[in-house]
Amino acid sequence: MNYLSKKTWLFALPLALVALPGCTRDYKFQPVDMWNMSRLKPYEQVNFFDNRDASQTPPAHTVARGQDRLNTPVYYGTTDDGALLATNPLPITAGLLQRGQERYNIYCQPCHGLAGYGDGMIVKRGFAKPPSYHIERLRTAPDGHIFDVITNGYGAMYNYAARITPRDRWAVVAYVRTLQHSQNATAADLPKGMVAPAKGEQRVEPKIDVEEYGAVPMDSGHPEPGKEAAASHKAE
Repeated sequence: MNYLSKKTWLFALPLALVALPGCTRDYKFQPVDMWNMSRLKPYEQVNFFDNRDASQTPPAHTVARGQDRLNTPVYYGTTDDGALLATNPLPITAGLLQRGQERYNIYCQPCHGLAGYGDGMIVKRGFAKPPSYHIERLRTAPDGHIFDVITNGYGAMYNYAARITPRDRWAVVAYVRTLQHSQNATAADLPKGMVAPAKGEQRVEPKIDVEEYGAVPMDSGHPEPGKEAAASHKAE
């Protein structure tokens, strides 16, 4: 009886392994079809659904991949003719501002600073200083300009398109506008019941109707400054 040589086995085994994926579940060689039988074809009749149709109607409010790209104002920050949007296309709510503050503190404040004056920690350590949000040029710039800078970068600032989603960019724009308003507000802008203190007078915070102003608690869950150290000292 003749035995196959080792070289023959080394040559035949790889060929067998390559051929196996071309077999169907009943081990018949069919390289074109492969395991195609387990895939449902469009409008194929099946027993799984009540209407026996493989192509089911998507649930209500289903968002297709890439659908936001069809919404030019939200995704690109421009009108249909390419002009920058003058105002934010998203409704300004307390939730949007809270989201904008969160994204701003993560991505923007290291350079722009917590209040938007361009005095963040990275700037203090030598990075190029960005302009303050409170200069006249940026206070009067359209909302689409801020969105465009976040998307495409400007000067020494690189773009954040891969880091911040389009809707989150608009949330940041809304929060930047809030920062600008907070640093340039007048007594007439104060909520009902709040009075601007005179120079040198201690400020008293009034109770504000949460439902009326849509306030959102910003509690971070951390103890007040000094309390953590006091608790640690007692524990020792």
